[in-house]
Amino acid sequence: MSDLLKSIDERTKLAGTNKLEILLFSLGENTRTGRRETFGINVFKVREVMRTPPITTAPEMPPAVEGMVSLRGALVPVVDLARYADVNSNGRRDIMIVTEYNGHTQGFLVEAVDTILRLDWGMMRVPPDMLMAQMGGLVTAVTELEDGRLVMMMDVEKVLAETSNSGEDDLRFKSIVPLDDPNITVFFCDDSIIARKQVMRALEAMEVKYVAANNGRQMWEELEKMADFAKAQGKTPAEFISLVLTDIEMPEMDGYILTKKVKNDPRFAGIPVIMHSSLSGMSNQNLGISVGVDEYVPKFEPQRLSETLRRRLSKQPLPAPVEVEA
Repeated sequence: MSDLLKSIDERTKLAGTNKLEILLFSLGENTRTGRRETFGINVFKVREVMRTPPITTAPEMPPAVEGMVSLRGALVPVVDLARYADVNSNGRRDIMIVTEYNGHTQGFLVEAVDTILRLDWGMMRVPPDMLMAQMGGLVTAVTELEDGRLVMMMDVEKVLAETSNSGEDDLRFKSIVPLDDPNITVFFCDDSIIARKQVMRALEAMEVKYVAANNGRQMWEELEKMADFAKAQGKTPAEFISLVLTDIEMPEMDGYILTKKVKNDPRFAGIPVIMHSSLSGMSNQNLGISVGVDEYVPKFEPQRLSETLRRRLSKQPLPAPVEVEA
């Protein structure tokens, strides 16, 4: 099934076009509703799709974690997505989607995979508040297929944070030193509720004010409102916006397009843009640089994030951007 996936090099060409490719999958027929819903995951994060190998269980595993498998000598944790999402399915989940986030590999058990679909992020809509509340932020975006099916994009970062022992480690935040400057305000956006909470905790530990948004479109609207406010005050937006921190994958407008809009708009001259994402490959970092991003920081490393923000927000001269090899 690994032939289902094209080369990463080919897929990186989609970046900067506000397009993405998602792998459709199902978790089985829900015994409560009788429906078989369709879910999606960004292909950028998928390493391969395979028949589930023998799973070794261990004591005291987190809920929904089936165990671990050995893939080419590496031990990979395996999560049953149906159990995690509370889909009461009696079906077998013989397919495993192997994913990579921030350099970590894990497997997700699903009933079946369907196809790869190329879409515009503009077609991905933020789900209704009622659905967000009911599923605890597990679904970050929804789109409708030509056959009428609704595809729900899962917040896999939330799954990983809540099924691993490293999801919330207070020590990582307690070691953050406050930034003694009440005039600093960071504008940031992320469609993952877990990622937003992590960023908020880091900024609050730094004692930095912030404006948060759920996706690139909402962030752009916030930036434009602040630009209008600054103009009315006879000032520049840079006097109110200290830095923009953006995720890459977001419905309606992704981080690449948001960065291009900020960097190509003279109103926002001098405002640094940092890309904050679980897409940890060098190709993604190069793409960020190509659209003008000033720096790239991986997710779920609050200490590293705070150090980067401290350096960028300090009043001292900034170092030259680090070149990333192709």
